Amino acid sequence: MPRVVSLVPSLTEAVAVTLPGALVGATDWCDHPGDLDVVRIGGTKNPSVDAIVKLAPDLVVANEEENRPVDLTALREAGVEVLVTEVRGVPEAFTELDRLLRACGARSRPGWLDEAESAWTRLPDPGRRTRAVVPIWRRPWMVLGRDTFAGDVLARLGVDNLYGGHAERYPKVPVEELRAADPEVVVLPDEPYRFTADDGPEAFPGLPCALLSGRHLTWYGPSLTEAPQVLGGALRAALR
Repeated sequence: MPRVVSLVPSLTEAVAVTLPGALVGATDWCDHPGDLDVVRIGGTKNPSVDAIVKLAPDLVVANEEENRPVDLTALREAGVEVLVTEVRGVPEAFTELDRLLRACGARSRPGWLDEAESAWTRLPDPGRRTRAVVPIWRRPWMVLGRDTFAGDVLARLGVDNLYGGHAERYPKVPVEELRAADPEVVVLPDEPYRFTADDGPEAFPGLPCALLSGRHLTWYGPSLTEAPQVLGGALRAALR
């Protein structure tokens, strides 16, 4: 079995669940599965190239959005093979996960991946669409813009991102402008910024706020299987 280092929390979970024992290193932010016992090699944006090289991995798995090109280049120059995923929508998540897991040693497509794809393929018609803004950061305020995985997830659940046509993928937008956009719901995930009931809703008085699991909204891995139910339930609760 190849020795694998993961630089992305969602990919860490996917490899660990599918190929126990394949991972030898992961980032400090890789907290799923909870019992993962591997060498920690720093953050997603500042991994220790030296620590990774010392692990002598056969493969490092990364993501074009999550990880910096300079770090991936340094790994390749050190002789390490790097596989970079690119996911901008739900269908791509399934094809990229299949590609990645086979590169990590999987002989066949795992059952959880088939189950996840089936769950998203058989989604019921959401009916009435809901207009939303989706902050992902504050100080400064940033929102989901165009061409994002999380935006596609929400669209399939009946939520239309009011900034989905913005020229930027993660535009900085003053909170006053977000309120003036007249959303029907404000979606507040707990990743990458940890929005909570005490930090976020107060900026949008009078508007329903849906506090969503970032793992289910932004990760592509085993959490995709339960994401429609988890996210859909949270959105319905916010809109009651």
